[in-house]
Formats: sequence, C-alpha cells, structure tokens
Amino acid sequence: MSASTATTTRDWTTSRMPDMTAKTVVVTGANSGIGLEAARVFAAKGAHVVLAVRDEVRGRLAATAIGGSTEVRRLDLADLTSVRSFAAQWSEDIDVLVNNAGILVPPFALTVDGFELQFGTNHLGHFVLTNLLLPQISGRVVTVASNAHRIGGLDFDDLNWTTRRYSRSRAYADSKLANLLFTLELQRRLSSAGSPVLAVAAHPGWAATNLGSTSYGPVMSTGTRMLNRIVAQDAVMAATPTLFAATERLPGGSYSGPSRRREMSGPPALATPGANATDPIAAARLWDSSEALTDVHFPFLSQP
Repeated sequence: MSASTATTTRDWTTSRMPDMTAKTVVVTGANSGIGLEAARVFAAKGAHVVLAVRDEVRGRLAATAIGGSTEVRRLDLADLTSVRSFAAQWSEDIDVLVNNAGILVPPFALTVDGFELQFGTNHLGHFVLTNLLLPQISGRVVTVASNAHRIGGLDFDDLNWTTRRYSRSRAYADSKLANLLFTLELQRRLSSAGSPVLAVAAHPGWAATNLGSTSYGPVMSTGTRMLNRIVAQDAVMAATPTLFAATERLPGGSYSGPSRRREMSGPPALATPGANATDPIAAARLWDSSEALTDVHFPFLSQP
C-alpha cells in the first residue's frame, strides 16, 4: 500500500495515517488489547478490517464496538490446522497483515501440534499464517514483538524446551526474539524475490492490557498493577507503534516502538532492536527450523 510521508519525529499521531478506503487489513488477536485498538483505527480510516480471532463470540462483540467495515474469522494460532484452514479459505487481496496475537508467560504447555505454547503461538503460528497468505499480500506484514526480546537467546537444539528447565519469562523472550528474526529473514527473502511487500516489526512498550493477566501469580500480578499505574500507557497509545509500522514510509525490516522513557511509552518512532535480533545467520537458521517443524515454505522463488 502507499504510505504516508516519511517521518521519524517523536510527535506522530494517527492523524498522519493515510485514508485506507478500499484497503483490507487482517489483524490477529483483534478482540482485545492493542489488536482491538489498532483494528478500531484502521476501520476509522476506512479500511475493511478482518478480526482473526480464536473466540468468534468475543470477536463479533469487538467488531460491533469497532464499527465501520469489519469481518470476523476464526483463527487459533496454537493449532496449525486452524491456521491452514484460515489461509485456505482466503482468496481476497490483503493490504496489511498484522501479526498481533500473542500469549505471555503461561505455565508450560504444548500447542495442538506439540510445540511449546509461547514459541508455537507467538512465532510458529504467525510464520505459517504469513507464508500461506503471502501470495495475497500486496502491502506489508507487521509483526508485533516486544523489547523482552533483548534477554532472549534461541536454543536451536531445544526450541520446544524438551530438555531444558522451563522458564516462562525466558520462553516469552525467545518467542519475541523469534518475531524479530522472522521479520529480518522475511524481508531478506522478499527483497531477493523482487517482491514489493515489506516486512516490519513493532513493539507496544509497557502496555496496560490484559495480556498475561491470568498467567501471573498473586505477587507478580500485584507488582504488575503497581507498575502499570506508574509507567504503562493504555492500549490506545500502545497500539500506535503498530499503526505507525503499518502505514508510515519505513525501510523493510525496521522496528518501531514508543519514543520516550526508554521505549516504554510515548508516540511511536523508529527503534533499535537488540544485537541478538539483527543476526542474519540466526534469522536464516530460525527460518529453516520453522520450515522443518511446520512443513510450510516461503512461496516465492528468489531471483538469481
């Protein structure tokens, strides 16, 4: 899609977004939190917004609250059969795919396909969805990551935590690192294939949303609520980096986030990912591992 005038200033607001009439935007996990708020703005700008959600009842309630041109389709990223079904039923053009849905620090569990739940949902589900939808995407792929990626470090010999002692927070950080490495390698492959589609990433900063609210113990939940009052921004502001990444004229592979308080809050701008998220060798290795685990492959041939 055509983007608005380039800017990396720290006073960006959604008023800078272009009119999106006749555009189609798919947002995963759009029935709450930053996904809901991003979907609301996309719809207000005239886009047809598809809420790709696990719970269709909640999705329809969210669509009613959003208004505008919306549609609800079922998608469970923790079940690759559901992801494949979603993609197989899709035939329309997509201007923006927003890989927003995610889970945060649940107890150890496996996806339907036997993957560690956070890696399987936050990364592999979106990996499969993106590759299967790429032939229909004309604009860009926005993947919502987190600055928690900075403490991540993928163990390619044990991506599913079968031999290591499980750490909820480390598994989450690893899944968010995977989001950024996925974006890096996706952009490399798109460029090599001569595709105009852009792959970009964004993070919401410290967001006061319900993500992970049922996963914390009572002590951590109390501490989180206190920090939310002090430093967090609400879901409306936390969604702006996603909207910025989806519509601004930005370089492929870029990372956007809040511009103030060490990227915890404030208007969106370009951000600098951790060194662990800019390693092309790790990005390529993750891609190869993801293809092997899911049997889903990049759909375009690279140019010589």
